[in-house]
Amino acid sequence: MSQTSPTFTQSLIAGGLAGTSVDLLFYPIDSVKTRLQSAQGFVKAGGFNGIYRGVGSVIVGSAPGAAAFFCTYDTLKRTLPIPEHLAPVNHMISASVGEITACLIRVPTEVIKTRSQTSTYGALADSSLAAARLLWRTEGLKGFYRGFGITVMREIPFTSLQFPLYELFKSRLSRLLYDKPASLHAYEAALCGSAAGGIAAALTTPLDVLKTRVMLDLRDPSHPSYPSPLTRIRQLYAAEGLRALFAGAVPRTMWISAGGAVFLGMYEWTTGLLASTEA
Repeated sequence: MSQTSPTFTQSLIAGGLAGTSVDLLFYPIDSVKTRLQSAQGFVKAGGFNGIYRGVGSVIVGSAPGAAAFFCTYDTLKRTLPIPEHLAPVNHMISASVGEITACLIRVPTEVIKTRSQTSTYGALADSSLAAARLLWRTEGLKGFYRGFGITVMREIPFTSLQFPLYELFKSRLSRLLYDKPASLHAYEAALCGSAAGGIAAALTTPLDVLKTRVMLDLRDPSHPSYPSPLTRIRQLYAAEGLRALFAGAVPRTMWISAGGAVFLGMYEWTTGLLASTEA
């Protein structure tokens, strides 16, 4: 099996399918993680009740967000003038730019999802659409991008770890199994994706906690400005201790590790299938 690079169309279709699959499959675990991280506490945020609350926004945002990421990532990985021996740098840059592109699409749906998961609006919004309308009325367009900066701050370190590790694990595994660089089977790539995702998720949990807290902030006219991310971390540590910075670490690592297997395994399987049908 020789290594081939997916075309733009293959990346678009495979990325959209992979993103939707993993988000729907592991949504309950994400809900538990988000409620553990909320300031109001797990039980008040909903506990184990209504774990699919807010899933409508994910259905809207998953496919285009993941498609945008992979189209950007694969295109830059092919075209950046970076020597082969600096491949990890190529993967870091490509993944980081891909995440920024995806966040432009994903953050608005992430805000709605997070607030729906934790019942932030209570009886005022009983669906993702109702939450979106209420958010627009109370905070305008800016509200949909609440936490955009901290989301990018979370995603860049995450992808800068995940994708270089993923490419490294694939390279090492292909040499181990086939004694040469080769395209792995989807299940083999899934194992690499699981390991890379789990490591990256565990190490970036504090940034994920911070992102959740920022997105759950409601607009307060008496406090037009919000503290910086660094100030928030200090306040969180002072008020709740180190444990709060790693709240939800176990479900986050579990779902991203399992999700990484599904996400990247599905992506590799779909690109392989599309390539074979176009051949």
